[in-house]
Amino acid sequence: MTGPGFHVDVVDYPAQHAALHRVRFTVFVDEQQVPAELEIDALDPLSVHVLACDTAGTPIGAGRLTPDGRIGRMAVLAAWRGKGVGEALLLALVDQARARGWREVGLHAQLPARVFYTRQGFLPEGEIFEEAGIAHQHMRLALSGAVAIERAEEAVAITTALIHRARRQLWIHSRQLDPGLLDAPPVLEALRRYATARHDKQAWLIVHDCAAIRQAGSPVLTLLQRLPSVFRVREVSDPIDRATPSACLLNDTGDYYFRLSGHRFDGEAGLAQPARSRPLQEGLQRVWERSRDCSELRALGL
Repeated sequence: MTGPGFHVDVVDYPAQHAALHRVRFTVFVDEQQVPAELEIDALDPLSVHVLACDTAGTPIGAGRLTPDGRIGRMAVLAAWRGKGVGEALLLALVDQARARGWREVGLHAQLPARVFYTRQGFLPEGEIFEEAGIAHQHMRLALSGAVAIERAEEAVAITTALIHRARRQLWIHSRQLDPGLLDAPPVLEALRRYATARHDKQAWLIVHDCAAIRQAGSPVLTLLQRLPSVFRVREVSDPIDRATPSACLLNDTGDYYFRLSGHRFDGEAGLAQPARSRPLQEGLQRVWERSRDCSELRALGL
């Protein structure tokens, strides 16, 4: 796996343990003040390790996958953060877990890193706890099949992931722009990043009450007004569509989040599940074709 100026490889631990621990020691011990005796443990020789190096072969990042299905020891040198190294390491480890036929992987995320893991589909689970004196939260990623979304925190996480993982197309069916979900800060940031990263992206939003959205003044509406070439909005007009209580979010990578009741966050989600997401998208396209443009929102600049 490669990125701009670096590459990530699965490496043999006995051969590369010095390079792996040099990166980890720099990040965890020197930078985060984790006790040195905690940096190496008995799982290291048993784990799958990935190492990121720059074009000169200098180690810049590391991570591991333990036999019990946990991703950990994710470390990227400070000068390389924000350049895609961490994401490449994570995806390489997820690929290793999927190749082994595992149904899910977990990790303990430091609190500031939760959004990073959320963007790749990891869902928060349980209470915050301390590990090596640092606050963490357990997160998990389903590698096959659907997962149940039950809490608002999970709903925000999966919505953020679906937007982040979208390539060029995004479909949103929401009665009134889902207050508490689409206007959650991680979701708003994901929408902004999606709309501004490239010029060939498109998002179709199907809503039920444009007038109520205008009156509520959702921060999502402000984003839609600023980027009308990306976000297109229609209001359902068919009586059957207006009576439909469900809500749905889809992208063009086969990810989906479906809720039987648009007034609730609980529902079903899946990543890279085209057999399930494709019929949902076809249904939304039919609703879109028989819906009307939201002139009420265009009057405000949309």
